[in-house]
Amino acid sequence: MYNPILAKSFSHYERKTFGWCAFVVMLIVVFSSCMVFKNHLYPQSVNGDAMNLQLSIKASAEDMFVIKDTTFLNKLETEKKDAEPMCNVLEPLSDYCETKGDIRVQGNSSTIFVVSSHDFNVSAENNSWIIQPYPRKGNAGAMSSVKSWTVKLVQNGEKIPKCSVYHGYPAVLFSLGGYSGNHFHDFSDLLVPIFSNSRYFNSEVHFLATDYKSWWIGKYRTLLNNMSKNKILDIDNENEVQCFPSVTTGLKSHKEFGIDSSKFPNRVSMRDFRQFLRSSLSLNRVESIKINDDIVTRPRLLIMSRKKSRILLNEDDVRQMAEDIGYEVVLAEANLSTNLTKFAQIVNSCDVIMGVHGAGLTNMVFLPNNAVLIQLVPLGTMDYLAKRDFGDPAGEMNIKYLDYKIGVNESSLVEQYPLNHKVFKDPSSFFRKGWGVFRAIYLDKQNVKVDLYKFRSTLLEAKRLLATS
Repeated sequence: MYNPILAKSFSHYERKTFGWCAFVVMLIVVFSSCMVFKNHLYPQSVNGDAMNLQLSIKASAEDMFVIKDTTFLNKLETEKKDAEPMCNVLEPLSDYCETKGDIRVQGNSSTIFVVSSHDFNVSAENNSWIIQPYPRKGNAGAMSSVKSWTVKLVQNGEKIPKCSVYHGYPAVLFSLGGYSGNHFHDFSDLLVPIFSNSRYFNSEVHFLATDYKSWWIGKYRTLLNNMSKNKILDIDNENEVQCFPSVTTGLKSHKEFGIDSSKFPNRVSMRDFRQFLRSSLSLNRVESIKINDDIVTRPRLLIMSRKKSRILLNEDDVRQMAEDIGYEVVLAEANLSTNLTKFAQIVNSCDVIMGVHGAGLTNMVFLPNNAVLIQLVPLGTMDYLAKRDFGDPAGEMNIKYLDYKIGVNESSLVEQYPLNHKVFKDPSSFFRKGWGVFRAIYLDKQNVKVDLYKFRSTLLEAKRLLATS
């Protein structure tokens, strides 16, 4: 009914004119909408200028997604107004700064700019911090190969570098200098702190490595790839300014080869780290064997061999004795060329690991729960050192711990010094002369030959601990 009415109300010319008018009105509406929502369609960059679309091409796919997320960018724009560095230089093991807001990392000047819209005294001393991002503070030998970074609070109006690449995920910056390459320090100084500092982000984090070592990244790539979904940046060789919503400069670390859960908001622990290792390296055994008197079981014992220093001179005799009292024995030595995954799976297949104090015992991280660590403590290696490096960490990892202290007659030092020498009577005096002096005598030049009769009781105690697990 309506069609005839409309046909009678308008002539052909009038209907054509009406159509053109409607089309023009529609264009005006669309143009007005574009002007109103322009800021939403093309969000502002963190420095207040329009986002250069060419820069987003250099960001990863997930970062490009965040750039398009206007809600995220609007939140960042709000947070950056209150950006203040949270720097801690009072911890005994590491200095670090936590920064949030408009953070710009300039690799070629080793500087991290924290942009603030607040007015403050630009020349004030507390606007800049020097951080060496490696957690062995106070150790001159380690820190001599660690680059220093400057964390600098700057005002929005200052002359500061513009962002080349904007990333949507937070970043953690750390050094691969120090003692990296030593198996113990790879875990204690790097892998464990990297895990604890980044776990909160659930792999949505960027790792920025200064003092970059490609071979180190290659060795631990499987673990690093499971901590972060992004490629690790060699930040020293980055000519572009990398921008992030937050950056942690330095690794928060509070104890040797361990994690202080109370210092992290998600209460991350060494047990979490061990679960992470099992998942990343396909370690199938979660629990060690439980010895049952009614069933003949042979727990598996791993003897960590050493070939250069702190050698177990009667290793074959120890192996034979262990087999005689019911162990299945495996001999293994780890070095820089060892395949991490394969070696971890060997360790995970064992119930007891034993060896002379040294980096090889670090492999206890791959043991199943309730397994046993036996540390042979060389003469002169102070009890606190052995306990700090491996005894205390074992407890955090749900591993049972035994130590066997080497006597004078079990040490090769007895062949180098008379019995009344202070090497035997006062080892601490050499420690006070410096780590290099102490290490040269008690670690580098000492081998051990255990008393089989005495050591037998330690191996039997390990079996007893497995029976009560």
